[in-house]
Amino acid sequence: MNISESHTKELLVAKSLLENPGLAVKITNLIGTPIEKGLALLPDNWNKNIAKVTEKSLIKASEAAIFTMKDIPGEESSNLWHKLGVAASGGVGGFFGLAAIAVELPISTSIMLRSIADIARSEGELITTLETKMACLEVFALGGESDLDDGSESGYFAVRAALAKSVSEAAEFMVKKGITDEAAPMLVKLITKIAEKFGVQVTQKAAAQAVPAIGAAGGAIINTLFIDHFQDMARGHFIVRKLERIYGYETIKSAYHSLPRKGSK
Repeated sequence: MNISESHTKELLVAKSLLENPGLAVKITNLIGTPIEKGLALLPDNWNKNIAKVTEKSLIKASEAAIFTMKDIPGEESSNLWHKLGVAASGGVGGFFGLAAIAVELPISTSIMLRSIADIARSEGELITTLETKMACLEVFALGGESDLDDGSESGYFAVRAALAKSVSEAAEFMVKKGITDEAAPMLVKLITKIAEKFGVQVTQKAAAQAVPAIGAAGGAIINTLFIDHFQDMARGHFIVRKLERIYGYETIKSAYHSLPRKGSK
């Protein structure tokens, strides 16, 4: 099936968003200091603890952020208001330092997930459906460093493929059981997979906040960059999904791969 010129342009925008420089590059450009310097300042037990914090944050966010929104497909997303909310929580986190991340991250993650759902709705998704809710959670796995990325398979589609089974199992189980304690383990299984990717970017954010003299103002700016990154991932993701509803998954995947990478001739 041939894709229209206007939809090809939309797909090119989506690919540009999904394959733009990673969060670490953006943070390095912002603070003028290589992210590695901040990574060296993180506590020795950071990697062990961050998995628990990211999983808890995603679970709390999934319970609060998107299960209360109304379906108004096509309504423009309120990106700025969500950025202001995350900036405020980042300011608090920056003031109290790394010790506050366990408190700050669930708040900022909930705001970001609501923003992601808002973007999904603006691209025609019905956010009351489990499929869309799962797709919103998927966004937190996008745009991070991944050993799945290679020259033959875009990281975006590779991550979606890696999550597909867990997404399908969680959605199928929740359709049968609803949002109950019995269904919770299937959702946690999916969130654990997403948290592995999300934790990489949370670590990059924390590393930037660990740099001396960042403080509250810097924490607010870094959190704004953090949500901006995921808003870009969400916009690209839901443009692709919108086009898949029109042309089919395989057609869009093939067209996506055929488009030039950003910066290539």
